[in-house]
Amino acid sequence: MEIRVEKIRKEFDLYPALHDVSLKIESGELIALLGPSGSGKTTLLRLIAGLEQPTLGRIFFGEEDASYKTVQERNVGFVFQHYALFRHMNVAQNVAFGLTVRPRHQRPPKAEIRRRALELLDMMQLTGLEKRFPNQLSGGQRQRVALARAMAIEPRVLLLDEPFGALDAKVRKELRRWLREFHDRTGHTTVFVTHDQEEALELADRVVVMSQGKIEQVGSSDDVYDRPNSPFVFSFIGESANLPVSVIDGTVHFHGQSTGLAAQRDGEAHLFFRPQDVSLVEEGPGLSGPVTSSRRLAGTRIAEVELGSAKSPCHVEIEVPLDASVSNGTTLAFRPTRWKLFY
Repeated sequence: MEIRVEKIRKEFDLYPALHDVSLKIESGELIALLGPSGSGKTTLLRLIAGLEQPTLGRIFFGEEDASYKTVQERNVGFVFQHYALFRHMNVAQNVAFGLTVRPRHQRPPKAEIRRRALELLDMMQLTGLEKRFPNQLSGGQRQRVALARAMAIEPRVLLLDEPFGALDAKVRKELRRWLREFHDRTGHTTVFVTHDQEEALELADRVVVMSQGKIEQVGSSDDVYDRPNSPFVFSFIGESANLPVSVIDGTVHFHGQSTGLAAQRDGEAHLFFRPQDVSLVEEGPGLSGPVTSSRRLAGTRIAEVELGSAKSPCHVEIEVPLDASVSNGTTLAFRPTRWKLFY
């Protein structure tokens, strides 16, 4: 099911939570809405679900205008962060709930409901747990039951709001891998909200990076990490350094000194680069300053270097080889190998 969001604006008591947002989600895509708290990602998900109504704009499911249709009319499956399972129902009853409460003329026979519930539990790797109650399950198992319940109604679209946010790191990683495999098997159009960059980059076909009620960038994991199109995306996705620089006669200068980097346009700008995208230099232009601290990180070492002047210092972190001399006070010179300027 293709979804089109066209110039959506959403206000709460005249406060704009979304500003003219447009997005096209292809049928069968797994899309991540990624951003900090208050970026509008959950509001956008709730608008797609029908849990909120737009102030302006339209939402299409295929060619059908679904802007003011109810959740039931849109036929979406919704999974919340905190499971929202019925504690007085066992696993099989929870999964079957959406089918059992349908109007009589739309309700499948009891045998068909049970068959579908057991089939989904098998797909979710929960066979044998159908008679247990939610408090007898682990967090990961409860979340899979919630997903099975959402799938039981055969939704056109699957929506997940921070689906793994309440789980510990190891279980989250296992469920991320499982959800990607599950999506590839079923082919549902799936949209999930997360503030976890690793989760979005690992799971999604495309990542929608949001900030202050607007979409900053839409692209693959490689696009948003390697080719960020704004200072916000560069600083939000992964680790990065940001230095105020001047481009003079096609050369990037920091605090009056040449960095050895070339640019096509002169002017004031900000130089962004990632800690791993640098090389140490022994001579020639570059960035240099004293090491203020260092720490071991797996197979590399992270050094914090103080750049600039004593009156306006800039601290950046860079990756250096394990055998590099980076004791406190040692002067370290380096040059970015991959970088971007924002004027």
